[in-house]
Amino acid sequence: MNIDRNTTVGKIATEYPAATRVFDRHGIDFCCGGGKPLADACGATDVDTVLAEIEKEISGSTAAPERFDDAPLDRLIEHIIDTYHKPLAAELPRLEQMTAKVLDVHGEKNPKMFSEVHSTFLQLKAELDKHMMKEEQILFPMILSGQGAMAHGPITVMEREHESAGDALRHLRQLTGDYNVPEEACNTWRALWHGLAELETALHEHIHLENNILFPRALSGEA
Repeated sequence: MNIDRNTTVGKIATEYPAATRVFDRHGIDFCCGGGKPLADACGATDVDTVLAEIEKEISGSTAAPERFDDAPLDRLIEHIIDTYHKPLAAELPRLEQMTAKVLDVHGEKNPKMFSEVHSTFLQLKAELDKHMMKEEQILFPMILSGQGAMAHGPITVMEREHESAGDALRHLRQLTGDYNVPEEACNTWRALWHGLAELETALHEHIHLENNILFPRALSGEA
């Protein structure tokens, strides 16, 4: 494992995809904050502990996750659409229905929390719907046609929207107390907290692939 405390978290996630599981456990931002050295990204978390966990995660993996830092760009874009965009198109409406139902049934127990979860999710969903459409209709075709080096404008917009999505995810985690399910939660409430946590994990991986791999390679003129 050729990494240390000065290696950026984006580089670690790119070269050792299994490390993203460690980053998620410790709340380390490897997507929008991928340019930070590990020591800075860890904050109050002990760096040596994180490094040891990454090494254990890598050595314990029976099948290494696929790497995309040297995959053809069309393969990478296909992977992003099939693995993240298409499932999101189905999952976001389901989560929207559950946030509304849980607010309606349990809202009186904590009006501020449930109302903010609902409104924050609705804003995130609206942004993601538009974001994915712009990628599929504008940015991805530019990259696939060999015009990635001229896509500074669209990529800057996408990165800014990634930051906004990251802020929404952090707010949802804060509102829900790290998705800690109380004993009195009904099945829908439990499913919603679980679904939002899975959404966070998938978006972190999704944004990492774009910010730290696809966009830099496209801007370099790679076709």
